[in-house]
Amino acid sequence: MAPDRDTPLYGQQTRLSFENFPAPGRAFGDVGEFVRNYALVKLAAARANQAVGVLDVSRADAIAQACTQIADGLHGTEFPSALVLGGGGTTTNMNVNEVVAALASRLGGIDVHPNDHVNASQSTNDTYPTAMALTVLDLVARPLAALDELAVALLRKAAEFDETPHLGRTCLRDAVTVTAGQTHRAQAAAIQRAAEGLRSAAEQLTSVPIGATAVGTGLGAPDGYAEVCLTELVAVTGHELRPAPDLFDALAHLDPYAAVAGAGARAGITLAKIAADVRLLSSGPAGGIGDLTIPAVQAGSSIMPAKVNPATPEYVMQLSYRIRGAANTVEYAVAAGELELNVMEPVIVDALVSIFADLTGAATAFARRCVAGLAWDGPRREANLAGALDSWVTLSTESGYDEAAARYRKTPPPASR
Repeated sequence: MAPDRDTPLYGQQTRLSFENFPAPGRAFGDVGEFVRNYALVKLAAARANQAVGVLDVSRADAIAQACTQIADGLHGTEFPSALVLGGGGTTTNMNVNEVVAALASRLGGIDVHPNDHVNASQSTNDTYPTAMALTVLDLVARPLAALDELAVALLRKAAEFDETPHLGRTCLRDAVTVTAGQTHRAQAAAIQRAAEGLRSAAEQLTSVPIGATAVGTGLGAPDGYAEVCLTELVAVTGHELRPAPDLFDALAHLDPYAAVAGAGARAGITLAKIAADVRLLSSGPAGGIGDLTIPAVQAGSSIMPAKVNPATPEYVMQLSYRIRGAANTVEYAVAAGELELNVMEPVIVDALVSIFADLTGAATAFARRCVAGLAWDGPRREANLAGALDSWVTLSTESGYDEAAARYRKTPPPASR
């Protein structure tokens, strides 16, 4: 019998999660990409089950219609279970199974069972990591686009101030002259390298374990199901997917996610270093380095009029700390896998969602609210250049290091000239 339209589509297993996993945090439904991709996994499974004779046409079509509606963003309130929960994602899988079954029953006017029909030929063991991988592949596009935008912004600054000289420093001491163009091109190269590392790490997740069922055995799935399901999944997701080379490995070892989290942390570290450099170079204006200026995005003090703080670089730096903390969570969860299955996948998903959101926010804010308005017109830039050691390096090559050092020690410091 089809469910009443006024009652929730989810069932008892979803309801139990309210009591069993009450900690505040993201709900499954808060990550729309995860809901969408889980629905697409169920859609591909239904079509594969029809092809291999597990489901009749009417049930397969009803399940496919239900999954399509969910993937299109309808019924979003039907996925209230916690994102982070115990049991290796079983509750999440059952939340999807229950909603799809109830909706398919309503749409097809037939009885569709969440386990016998929607979950046919499947297990949480293989559907959860498959939907998880697809979700990461979708979500990672945002920080990658933000990092690319930041790299472009830095290259624009390099072109704008290509020949503008400023004092280079090592160990926070005067060194030799460099140009702003050289500085910004180096920063852009670091951001591009970080983005490529994240892109390459995520690419590993295109190998998915669909068809592995319980602990990688494939038990309960008929011959040919896995191949057809993967083909259908490629068609509905648009991702170039391939089967995991070893299904047992794919379920037991989640180190590719540690690589993704690590690449995200590396990008955050790079962002923080560049933001800290900009913050230091813009310090002052009278008592700091004062080589460059950055946009005044808001008041810098509630008591000191006209004070301006490097709010955007400080925002970027703080987000990088949180990114690294979330990456550490992923590392712990990956290491916590036991025997044939890693059941800590939910907290890995949650942490990666945080990493991608913070990385996107940091790179976007830095590009648009700081780098775009940055100028090498600081009040001390030209005066600081007096401390450049270029001529002393040249003298060292001509007269020897000791001679140049001796003559330098007899020279009045720049401040007294």
